[in-house]
Amino acid sequence: MNKQEFILNLKAKLSGLPRQEVEERLSFYSEMLDDKTEEGLKEEEAVAQLGSVDEVASQIIADIPLIKIATEKIKPKRRLKAWEIVLLALGSPIWISLIITAFAVIISLYVSIWSAVVALWAAFGAFVGCAIGCIAVGTVFTIGTNALTGLAIISAGLVCAGLAIFLFFGCKAATKGVIALTPQIALGIKKCFAVKEKA
Repeated sequence: MNKQEFILNLKAKLSGLPRQEVEERLSFYSEMLDDKTEEGLKEEEAVAQLGSVDEVASQIIADIPLIKIATEKIKPKRRLKAWEIVLLALGSPIWISLIITAFAVIISLYVSIWSAVVALWAAFGAFVGCAIGCIAVGTVFTIGTNALTGLAIISAGLVCAGLAIFLFFGCKAATKGVIALTPQIALGIKKCFAVKEKA
């Protein structure tokens, strides 16, 4: 792929983003490719060093704030006519409630994911508490009157401690996974805004 094809493909991928941002990014990558060719690389090699168009477009979309993308998307491209303004005003109870509902669904899904992680950590805490309590009570029973019951309770405490250790690694992995998923969710939402409508 040469420079012109790369720039045209990148422009197509970024077509739904704010025009000023797209122009700035395209000129940046154009200059970067020019610099690489001045250093002695062929155009195809310079383009290959940048990566695929999809990777570059994803990075650009990730760098632009969501508010900026959404504002550009909802900003009218032309002056609205009187009847369009009236329809927007009359339909506002419907479209405003739909926007609020969509936002609430996205937030509730994200909160549900985090609540599952919190529940895992709560289970971990319960196993740790059970292990400590069983070992303490088992020790009292062993020293006191019923040594056999005390040993059984201590054994249960050790089982809970072992389960807590296994659960700790699962909780840690789940937390890291959700933290890594968060930027991907934001990027997915941005990509939904960045897609240009077909005329």
